[in-house]
Amino acid sequence: MTTDLMTGLTTAPEHIAAGLLALFATVWGAVLVYRLVRYFRADDMTRASLRLQRRIRRSWRRVARLHHLEVTDRTPTTIGQLTAPNGRPEPRVIVPAIRTSVDRVGVTIRMRILPGFGPAELGDAASYLAATWECPRVSVQTDKPGWLTLRAVHTDPLTKPIAYTPNGEAPTGKDLWTWPVGTDEYAAPVLQPLNEVPGMTIGGLPGYGKTSLINSFLARLAPSDAVQFAVVDGKASTAAQSDYADIAPRLFRFVGSDLAAANRFFHEMVDLHSRRTEHSREVLGTQNMWQVGPSAAWPWLVIVVDEAYTFFREQKGSDPETKKRAALAAENVRLVEHLVRQGRSAGILVVLATQKVTGDALPTSIRDVCSVSLSFAQRTTDAAVAALGEDIRNWPDASPLLLQDPEFVGVASMLTPKRVGFLRVRTPYLSAADAGRIARETAHLTRDPATLLPPPPQGPDFVKAA
Repeated sequence: MTTDLMTGLTTAPEHIAAGLLALFATVWGAVLVYRLVRYFRADDMTRASLRLQRRIRRSWRRVARLHHLEVTDRTPTTIGQLTAPNGRPEPRVIVPAIRTSVDRVGVTIRMRILPGFGPAELGDAASYLAATWECPRVSVQTDKPGWLTLRAVHTDPLTKPIAYTPNGEAPTGKDLWTWPVGTDEYAAPVLQPLNEVPGMTIGGLPGYGKTSLINSFLARLAPSDAVQFAVVDGKASTAAQSDYADIAPRLFRFVGSDLAAANRFFHEMVDLHSRRTEHSREVLGTQNMWQVGPSAAWPWLVIVVDEAYTFFREQKGSDPETKKRAALAAENVRLVEHLVRQGRSAGILVVLATQKVTGDALPTSIRDVCSVSLSFAQRTTDAAVAALGEDIRNWPDASPLLLQDPEFVGVASMLTPKRVGFLRVRTPYLSAADAGRIARETAHLTRDPATLLPPPPQGPDFVKAA
């Protein structure tokens, strides 16, 4: 009996080891079957992402060390001191652990930030990682505190044009002022809230997508009677000559490149702002329209100023005509600055588009108040900095300097409030036929917002007060 007991005790570890090995084999087999089933049930795009994920996970530790994405910890741990032969353990080389997830266009890699290791180091290594992983591009973004996100794509969504076809449905509620700008390099939708936004700048070289973006923005909102539009176009004399000719039936006002006509319009809009401010508590019950939202009776007013430098640039010369134009330009700056600085609570958004958003084309007193900025391709660093701010120097992979290739027509770098870093966004293309169709279908909704307010006082008392 004693022998049997001893034999049992001797063989018990063997049985336990065999059981654990069988359990491990069962679990591993189940994982392998799951992965195979997932792979063969996936579409071709997702399969490519799964292959890229496997390549990244298998090579990560070696790749991280090759590209110096590691940290050396020279502070010994208690266990290290106890187990080291001489009480002096070797420094530990720490490679950040990663978590990966896949979608149809690539792999998202999340990792913890280590001391001395952050976005700058990863950004410098992004091109090398892309070459090592054999994928077109790797980008770096900050995540929640303490985490970084890398994006490795086997198919770059930014190089795939997307089209926008208006369905004629009016956006309501938050959808009205939440602008779907396009899709980012993750192939995810980019949604930009525009409530409480006083101004927006759009820059970039001609032919890269500024006008198409603005037309698609207007066409999306056109079916709503809670929005009214005006366009001031510095590169056309009439609406028929303008890039906005197709959307023109939905505009309550179009102003061409005439400096004096633009000046009169800006005066009217400042007067409208003053009247809205005067009547807001009476009509809305609040001084801030965004607390109740736009409506047909008090619409959100979107004013587009395209080729803005036409109306703001400094006029040099001593002849009477040049002096007159210089005075008009200076006054235009003052009027538009007033709208951008003070029009938010009255429900006025000013969209300023120009090729170069430099101080000579768009005065900094206006530009710096605009909280949303987009820039399509630019040729110089100075132009990129003017369009997006000094911080773009710290995000070279998002710079509009990289968007000059024809495959990036329609792609913009974007700066938005409450976001660290920059987005690159593929904006949708709207055909002239679709723009014209939606404008004709919604033309009956067009109202001059000035006519929706109580008329200004008239008569001797008004003159005396003035």
